[in-house]
Formats: sequence, C-alpha cells, structure tokens
Amino acid sequence: MALQTLLEEPHITIFYDHLNEWLLADWHGNQDLTTVQHGCQQMLRLLAQQRCRKVLNDNTRVTSMWSEAAEWGGRVWFPAMQEAGLQYFAWVYSPNVYSRLSTDLTLQFTAGHSVVATFDDLDTAKAWLKQL
Repeated sequence: MALQTLLEEPHITIFYDHLNEWLLADWHGNQDLTTVQHGCQQMLRLLAQQRCRKVLNDNTRVTSMWSEAAEWGGRVWFPAMQEAGLQYFAWVYSPNVYSRLSTDLTLQFTAGHSVVATFDDLDTAKAWLKQL
C-alpha cells in the first residue's frame, strides 16, 4: 500500500505517500485557529519525521473560514516547514469560498524559499508535484 496513515483526528488526516515521497494532509470539516494550528504543528512534526520535501495539502472537504489562522500560518508555520526541509507545497482549494479566501490570505503572509502552488482539484496538484 502506497499510503500510510500517520495521524487521524476529527479535523485532519495525514498520510505518507511512499510511492511519491510526500505528505498528504486531508483537512475536513469546520476549521478555526485551534484546529489549524494543531493540524499544522502535526504536519510539521511528521514532515521532519519522514524527511520529505513535498506536501499535498487537500482542503477539498474544508467547510468554513479560518482566516484567524492566516497570519500565523504564513509568518510562523511556513518558515518552520521550510526549515524542516519543505521545498514544494501543493495546496488544493476548498470549494467553500470563505475557506478559499483564508488560503489566499495565508499566502499573502508567506515568504521564503518553498514553492507554493494552488489548485482547484487534487489530480492537477498531484501531477504538478510528481513532475518536480
């Protein structure tokens, strides 16, 4: 099996894709500052543990705005991820317009050496990561 479940919680499930050597973060349900920070900290821990450099961040099933976490995500979490080895981050938008706005706001606070790209569907995001 290519996907190994590393973490399963009510707001996020994180897998390691052995075939592609990346983390897959599957966020689900309503998100807020607490759930985003917790999920992101777990993703950081697992990125370092697995020594991978790519993340497929799937927000397809996110159902709420989480903009209160945007600045923290961009200014604190992304730099920590880069320090842990992140090079490529494929972010799949939620169909929820408010979640999508939260993603865009986070990216406004993000600066650094990692390449972050946003996508409207999972297949396109996977294809992008695979060619890197």
